[in-house]
Amino acid sequence: MSKKKKRARSQRKNEITKGIFTVLEAEPNKSFNYKQIASKLGITDTKERNDLIQRLGQLKAKNRIVELERGKFQKKQTKKILLQGKVDLATNGNAYIMVDGVEEDIFVPNNRLNKAFHGDIVEVSLRDRKNGRRPEGEISRVVERTKNAYVGIVEKHKTFVFVRPTDPKMYTDIFVPIERSKKAEDGTKVLVELGDWPDDTDSPYGTIKEILGMPGEHHTEIHSILAEYGLPYEFPFEVEQLANTLDTSIKEVEIQKRKDMREVLTFTIDPKDAKDFDDALSFRELENGNYEIGVHIADVSHYVIPGSILDVEAFNRATSVYLVDRVVPMLPEVLSNNACSLRPNEEKYTFSAVFEMDNNAVVRNQWFGRTVIYSNERFAYEEAQQIIEKKSNTIPKDISIREDGYQVSNEIKEAVLKLDGLAKIMREKRMDSGAISFDKIEVKFNLDEQNNPESVFFKESKDANKLIEEFMLLANRKVAEFIGRQKPKKTFVYRVHDDPDLDKLMALNGVISKFGHSVDIRDRKTINTSLNRLLENVKGKKEQNLVDTLAIRSMSKAMYTTDNIGHYGLAFDYYTHFTSPIRRYPDVMVHRLLQQYLDGGKSAGEEVLEEQCKHSSNMELLAASAERDSIKYMQIKFMQDHSDKEFIGVISGVTEWGIYVEIIENKCEGMVRIRDIKDDYYVFDERQYAVIGERFKEMYQLGDEVIVMVKNTDLVKRHLDFTLIGRNE
Repeated sequence: MSKKKKRARSQRKNEITKGIFTVLEAEPNKSFNYKQIASKLGITDTKERNDLIQRLGQLKAKNRIVELERGKFQKKQTKKILLQGKVDLATNGNAYIMVDGVEEDIFVPNNRLNKAFHGDIVEVSLRDRKNGRRPEGEISRVVERTKNAYVGIVEKHKTFVFVRPTDPKMYTDIFVPIERSKKAEDGTKVLVELGDWPDDTDSPYGTIKEILGMPGEHHTEIHSILAEYGLPYEFPFEVEQLANTLDTSIKEVEIQKRKDMREVLTFTIDPKDAKDFDDALSFRELENGNYEIGVHIADVSHYVIPGSILDVEAFNRATSVYLVDRVVPMLPEVLSNNACSLRPNEEKYTFSAVFEMDNNAVVRNQWFGRTVIYSNERFAYEEAQQIIEKKSNTIPKDISIREDGYQVSNEIKEAVLKLDGLAKIMREKRMDSGAISFDKIEVKFNLDEQNNPESVFFKESKDANKLIEEFMLLANRKVAEFIGRQKPKKTFVYRVHDDPDLDKLMALNGVISKFGHSVDIRDRKTINTSLNRLLENVKGKKEQNLVDTLAIRSMSKAMYTTDNIGHYGLAFDYYTHFTSPIRRYPDVMVHRLLQQYLDGGKSAGEEVLEEQCKHSSNMELLAASAERDSIKYMQIKFMQDHSDKEFIGVISGVTEWGIYVEIIENKCEGMVRIRDIKDDYYVFDERQYAVIGERFKEMYQLGDEVIVMVKNTDLVKRHLDFTLIGRNE
């Protein structure tokens, strides 16, 4: 037989084999005889039928197909390996399934998603692994939808509407029958709840739950951010009603049950625009030369009774949310801004940690329990900073939060200065123990009455901020130690932070080396020392925000749990959250547990507490995401009015579709798309974190300074496009 004929015969054999498997795989639970297979493949010729029969025999002999009964064949069933994991959907529509205990994520192409969405918990079956490739699978079923509602734009038809989700990771629109559309008009932004997704339909069904408004309008976009993360922006009527009927007066009978500290000098230090003051410091010098310092925290648990609708609402929210133009509080205003706010010249119920400290900031004695206090003064951070820097009693008019400048007493001045000195000693000890000093730049906006951004400024952490921070850290640590060291063991809520991931630190080194920095990752101590040196070295430099962000991302996420593993970033063996119950539900849990154990109560049930911790950690992440989105939204809004201005920026990210540039003066980040750089054809070089021109070899690399102008601002998608003007030489 000639080579040509052999090749043709081999090709035909492969075609028949492929055809057999096409038929058997299409209906894997059915069996077929050769006539049925021939019919499906359109084989009518006698010779080809004989070839088909022969090939079926060969495949059976090789154990690639099975003969269930005489003359009836089925594809051999491979045992499926089923794993459960979380969907991480890429922007190209493919997914990666993250499975606990499995090092490599499982790749799932778009056509095998089986109606799973980003973030869903799914069951995935592994397919045969090809040499050198990552594991690949197919989603067999959705175990749990992580998100059941989406924000989207209405496309109205006569008897139905489609809602096109604004989430770039949502790959399908949602079909809404007209009777479930809430009469939403074409082009409006809505919140739509997911329903069924029948097998014979292209889109899932949904119901419009809320009409948010017209895209691009301020209230629409802010409410959309909250709705995207399932965060509320108002309290249910019955919750507000219950809060308004609470008796918030200070009763003598209740004072008798508490340590009375109303005669001790007490004051608060907070941001100048703060509405709630949930912590206060008291100070007095003792006869033995030591100092009694009280950390007094609003006693939220006195008013929020376990199981009440107020408690259920606070638990569901789990945290206050701080958007650019508002706070979405965890508790109704009657509590957060009034009864539980430690306002000056008012008596308040508090939960306190009281320490006796010596001049070296060593705690000699401690006491925990319920108190009643009277706050003598309220300071803004700027005012306390004035006392610390100038060692003066005078608060000038330009930084005063009162109508005019004023004088503080010598007693107050000396208390602030002594607390500052003790705080600096405590901070130095923490740093020496291996704590990491993350002072990331916070972007803030000056807004006009219509919530339009007039200017951008950066929040600095100065001595006054650090004074409060150190005493809050002290209270949190000592409360956690007090319970954590008890025998027999007591179940408690801890704030933990695991060791950093070495792979992430190596990736961090790859990026920061472009700026001439590095982190020594030989062991835990060198990592901490090296990270602190890095964070100190980049202060005030163009790359500070980028390096700070990347360093934080290389760390593990802090979380709430009953399993204490310590707090790596703070270098504490025991740590909890005790100091902000107005805005964090775990702090309320800690107050209740602490009182239970002070009263000699039994250890709480671990399982229920752990579930509450998990919920609180999840809600914290959602709130942080909403806060980031609101900042991004306001940055884009700010840049809309600066489209004719050139800005100097730093290349903060490089991808195959473009380069991200962060403007130095206001930290706004946007993208220069590769297709818009017209002087050459640029390609992405992953190894060098760069895009390189093919003809002239011009390179734009991570960390390079460039000049850009605004090309396009999209408030709805929260996207900012830049035009590249050139390098900043």
